Amino acid sequence: MYLGRIVSAGMNKEGNPFIAYRVSSRSFPNRMAKSFEDKAAIIPKEGYETDIFENAYIAYNCVKIVDSIAIVSNGSHTDVIADKISVGMNIKDALTLSLMTMDYEKDDYNTPRIAAVIKPKTNEEEYEGYIGIVTHEKILVEKISKNKAFFISTYECQSPKEVDFIASDSESSAKFILDEGEFENFTNPVASVGSVFDGKWEIKSINL
Repeated sequence: MYLGRIVSAGMNKEGNPFIAYRVSSRSFPNRMAKSFEDKAAIIPKEGYETDIFENAYIAYNCVKIVDSIAIVSNGSHTDVIADKISVGMNIKDALTLSLMTMDYEKDDYNTPRIAAVIKPKTNEEEYEGYIGIVTHEKILVEKISKNKAFFISTYECQSPKEVDFIASDSESSAKFILDEGEFENFTNPVASVGSVFDGKWEIKSINL
């Protein structure tokens, strides 16, 4: 099954907060994920830089960390959500307002925007997470309960679906969403990013 881009977030099976992202693509497979200290980006591979002139949506920051809060998404709304959080907006409003403002991508497929935000506290009172989507038909933002994990995708799975996220560290979380567990069933993987919070977010990426 082809799901397109996939966002997953919540707590892994060990009870640690995580975020993960996967690019699956049939039209623009020549892309890669590049990790930095506090963000990760999806960019064209060397030799394919001109692809951005065919589709402006294929390059973007997919992960950003702001004051230990992790934002993960499939487009430029990563930066919009991060900016709202950086000026003090709560994570639910930052996610919801950014999806509403940016709306779905105006490409040939009306590609939805998907995103999640995790505030990485491990106790019941302080841990907080939300996952959401905006399509040409709806906007949906749902809370991620403690000790739960969900994923959502641009195609087929456009409502949050609970998943057993069996990955104990950042590198294994990138690998898990790329081609393991339930995600192994989804076609056309290109690249992935993952991070598990262990006192801090360490971002890892994998490219095929």
